[in-house]
Amino acid sequence: MREYQLNTLKPGENYSAKELDSFVSTTDVILVSSNTSELFSDPDREYKVTMELDGCFEHSSTNGEKQFRNKRVYVVEKT
Repeated sequence: MREYQLNTLKPGENYSAKELDSFVSTTDVILVSSNTSELFSDPDREYKVTMELDGCFEHSSTNGEKQFRNKRVYVVEKT
């Protein structure tokens, strides 16, 4: 098992929910998962990083503006 203190994720690699939880708690990133709200429900479940992006667009429902967030985004799927 890897050390929980990760400073980056690598596309194609698998990580446990425990490792991902530690990563997002200590790093300014966005984590996107098709596993809805169950991402951290099982700490031992494995997830594969399928994509890494430099940022994303966010739409404000308040003022209708779209803004690019220059923040690392990782897409993960449960394995």
